[in-house]
This record gives sequence, C-alpha cells and structure tokens, in this order.
Amino acid sequence: MTDARTAWVEVGDRVFQRRYDPYDVTVTVVAGTDGLMVVDTRCSLAEARELREQLRQISSAPVRWVVNTHDHFDHVWGNAEFAAPRQVPPARFFGSAQMVAAMRGADDDPDMMRLRKALAAESEEWRAKLAELEEHVPENVVRDGHDLDLGDGRVVRMRRLGRGHTDGDLVLHVPDADVLLMGDLLEESGDPAFGPDSFPLDWAATLDAALALAGPGTRFVPGHGATTDTSFVAAQRDALAAVADTCRSLHAAGVPLDEALKTGDWPYDREHLRHAIKRAYLHLSA
Repeated sequence: MTDARTAWVEVGDRVFQRRYDPYDVTVTVVAGTDGLMVVDTRCSLAEARELREQLRQISSAPVRWVVNTHDHFDHVWGNAEFAAPRQVPPARFFGSAQMVAAMRGADDDPDMMRLRKALAAESEEWRAKLAELEEHVPENVVRDGHDLDLGDGRVVRMRRLGRGHTDGDLVLHVPDADVLLMGDLLEESGDPAFGPDSFPLDWAATLDAALALAGPGTRFVPGHGATTDTSFVAAQRDALAAVADTCRSLHAAGVPLDEALKTGDWPYDREHLRHAIKRAYLHLSA
C-alpha cells in the first residue's frame, strides 16, 4: 500500500494527500479540469520548491489556487513559491479573514518573533530558510464560506465552522469525492495541538459542525497524520469536549490555574495541555 509519507496517496476521487517532514504536515491537492488546488504549502520556500516538483507526479496542470487552512508557519511559509514572480500567472490565494489578519500582524507578534528566533537557533538549514522567507498573505478573504468551481462543476466548499486550533480554521469539503480537509482542527499522528492562539472551549463544537457535513463513508484529511474516518473524528471530538468540561469544572470550583493541570482527569498527556488550560481559564474569566 502506498504511504503518504513517501508518495502522493489518492484519498478520494482526484484528491491527493502527502505528508512532509518537518512536523509531518499534510499537503493536499484537489485536481480539477481547470488546474490544481494546493491546500497548505509547507514551512519554507525551499520546501515549496520541492513540493512544486513533486506535483508533477500528479499532473502537469498549473496550480491555479492555493488555500491555507490557518496561519501557522508550517502551513503558509511556502505560499510565495506559487505567487509572482516565482509563478506566472500566479495562483489565487484563499484564507479566512482571521488568518489573513494574523498573517498581516505577524511582524508585530511577540510569539512569532520568539518562534523565528527559536527556529534560527535550531540549525544552519533553518537560518537559510528564514533568510529567504517571503510571506504571501491570501488576497481572497473567506468570511463564513466560499464555493470555488475547479472546472466542469467540481466544487470545493470552504467553510469556517468555528474556533478550535485557531480562530480562523478553514474546513474544505470536496463533496463529489466525499472528503473533508480539516487542517489542524484534526490531528492523527499526535494529540490535538493547543497553542497560545487556540480555543479549547469551542473546539468540540467545531468538530460537531464538521461531522454534520459528513456521511458514513466520508474520509477526513488531518493537518498532521493519516487520512481517517468519522469514528476517529467523533472520538477526538469527545476527548476535546472532556478537556473543555474539565476546565469549566475546575474553574467553577475555584481551582487556581497553576493547580489545574495536576488536579484534573485529562484525556491527553498533561504536558501538552498547559496552553489549553491557560486559554480556557482566560476565556472563562472574561
């Protein structure tokens, strides 16, 4: 069986997934008669150049559209490879209003500055990637939803279903292939990633909204990991709801933030939940 960590895997009719190091990040390609849609672009221009070469294994058709599921660097720092002057004519880029705002404010974001410093300290390879970094912000802003025809009536439905991994996560529904592209709202190769911009109290409801779009045979493509099914998504939804419920209970009981992590009964490794609890307490206090 073909492994998405080493080759493109067709997870639905003309929908292809590949998993890339670093970070086991997913790139998905939806092929239409008018060209290719690339969903997320990896961590750097160098990685995006490799991606461009490997797209030829799918099709010689041009990349007409790029969609970013959210603003995190491992999904967007390759964007400029598909924009002018590196690609002419350039692709059309799409992202949620929230992710566009976050990308435009990245240069003034202390968390982003710390991230860049930390990456530069990792290796000479990362220093070279950062030296040529050119961020390209999507010019087509998706607010609640947008339907895009890839040719001959093949439609991809972009939807912002709610907050979770960030406040601007996009889900892409390819109805004729019965596939949902989830970005980091869903993770298969590790626990859900609660970062300093996550919304742990809302996340389960957002997965409920995604499940409402699915049928019994729908395939779900996560932001990291292997394509999976409704039962996996439902189980992750239940675990996320348990995190939120525990945070609410501890907050209501007056358990201090610095005691909550060791007090609660958690479905995930406690070390991965520090941001989740901090963010939940912040939102509950507000």
